[in-house]
Amino acid sequence: MQRKILLAALVAAAPMPVLAQSGDAVARSLAATCAACHGTEGRGVPQAFAALAGRPKGDLVSILQAYKTGKIPATVMHQLSKGYTDEQIEMIAGYFAAKKN
Repeated sequence: MQRKILLAALVAAAPMPVLAQSGDAVARSLAATCAACHGTEGRGVPQAFAALAGRPKGDLVSILQAYKTGKIPATVMHQLSKGYTDEQIEMIAGYFAAKKN
């Protein structure tokens, strides 16, 4: 019983950067699904798809939400964006906003 209490205390006292790293890994994994069309790290594919890297997070969130709700017509993005939660969209947008184009 004491070991369980000690383990619970250690887990609760874990430094926050561990959680941030975990979130970063999740954001990177979610963003990787965009690479097929938008290029590695979201840097775009010349004359094909827009670059995502370096764009403001708010702009990316707004665009993805507009695809998700059907406000922006699309052939594929409206379907893909519906597969993400609002939190995941925030994570993806934050990931690409932090990248340099």
